[in-house]
Amino acid sequence: MNKQILAGTMLTLAVVAQPAIAQDAPAAATPPAAAPAAPVLSPAITGPLAGNSAPTNFDLGDFGKVYVTGVASGIARFQDHAVTGAGDHGSYGDLSNAQIFIQKIDGVFQFFVQAGVYSLPSLGTPYTRATRVTDSTFGPLPQAFIKIAPTANFSIQAGKMPTLIGAEYTFTFENMNIDRGLLWNLEPAVSKGVQANYTAGPLAFSVSLNDGFYSSKYSTISGSVAYTIDPKNVLAFAASGNTKTTTKSTFSTPGILNNSSVYNLILTHTDGPWIIQPYVQYTHVDNLVPQFGTTSASTIGGAILAKYSFTPEFSLPVRGEYVSSSGTRGGTAASFLYGTGSDAYSITVSPTYQYKIFFVRAEGSYVKAIHATEGAAFGKFGNDTSQLRGVLELGVLF
Repeated sequence: MNKQILAGTMLTLAVVAQPAIAQDAPAAATPPAAAPAAPVLSPAITGPLAGNSAPTNFDLGDFGKVYVTGVASGIARFQDHAVTGAGDHGSYGDLSNAQIFIQKIDGVFQFFVQAGVYSLPSLGTPYTRATRVTDSTFGPLPQAFIKIAPTANFSIQAGKMPTLIGAEYTFTFENMNIDRGLLWNLEPAVSKGVQANYTAGPLAFSVSLNDGFYSSKYSTISGSVAYTIDPKNVLAFAASGNTKTTTKSTFSTPGILNNSSVYNLILTHTDGPWIIQPYVQYTHVDNLVPQFGTTSASTIGGAILAKYSFTPEFSLPVRGEYVSSSGTRGGTAASFLYGTGSDAYSITVSPTYQYKIFFVRAEGSYVKAIHATEGAAFGKFGNDTSQLRGVLELGVLF
C-alpha cells in the first residue's frame, strides 16, 4: 500500500464537534491558541520513534517553505550462528543512518530528496555494513522524487520512490523494530518510476509503473487501495508484479524476486497507546528454467506487528511472523527462504525510549528455519537452523 498516503490519512482524520452557544450567553474568554501541529514530512515513520516536532525550515516566499531534517544513528549487534561464508560476524558496530532530507510538501510543485549512507538490517540474513550496502543498493541518494499536486486529492510523482508493498519501511528509524522481518525480505524497497495518487473520501488509491526490485527495467506495475473504516481502523490491499521476465540479478535486484508477484492485505488498528497491525502476504514466481534454472514456486506468510506506549517516551514494539514456501525439499522450485520447500518463523521485541530528538532502543530476535536445505541456513557451514540476535541502536532525529 502507499505507506505515505496511509500515514497522512490516519493523521488527518479528526472530527471535532462544536457545541451550540445560546445567543444571549455571555461571551466566553478567548481560549489560548493551540500549538501548531507538526507538518507531515517524509520519510514516513510509523514505529515508536517520532520526527522533530519543530523541523528546520526556510521560507522562500512565493515558492513556499522548504524543510530540512535528518537522522544520525549507530548500532551494535550480537548474534550466534553467523553466516561467516557471506562475510557475517558474531558482533560488530556500524552506522545505521547518516542521512539528510530536503523537501517541499505543499503547493502544486513538491519534491523530496534523501541523501546519505544507511544500512538495511533484516532478520535471517547476513549483515552488510552501511558503506557497502549504500554502494550496492540505492546509492547515496536512495530516494528522490518530484510531485505535481494540482488538487488536494490528486497527484503524480516520479523518481526514486518507496514501494507501495508491505507493512515495513526501508530504513531502521521508520519502523517499529530495528531489523526488518522475514516478509520484508521478499518485498521491493525502493523503485524508480512514476506513480499516480487519488483520494476519494475514505479511499486512497495509488498505481505505479516502476522497475520493481531496482532493476532499471520499467516493466513492473504496482497498486494499492486503502480504506479508512473509521478513525481507528484502516484496511489496505497492495499488489505488485513484473509484466515480463527480466534476467538481471544483482545484490539489489535478486533475479527470482524481481520476477515475482507480491500481494498484501494489511489492517492497521490504532487505539490509545496501542497500534496493532496484522497482515498476510502471498508471493509467486513462474517457471524460470531458461533464465535461472528454477520452476514455479510461491510463499504464504503472515505477521502481527504491535506497539504499546507506556508513556510518551517509552514504548514496547513486538513482531511475530511465519512464512511457508512451496516445493519439495531438494527440488528445482525457486527458493525464497532457506532452500526449496523451507519455512521460517521469527519473534522480535524492541523496547524503545525517545526524549525529544534523541532515542535509544534495544532489540532481541529469534529466527527458526524449518525444512532448510543443508548449507542454506545459518552458521559457518549453513547447517544451523536458528539464529538469536541482540541489537542496540542510538541516534538523533533532527
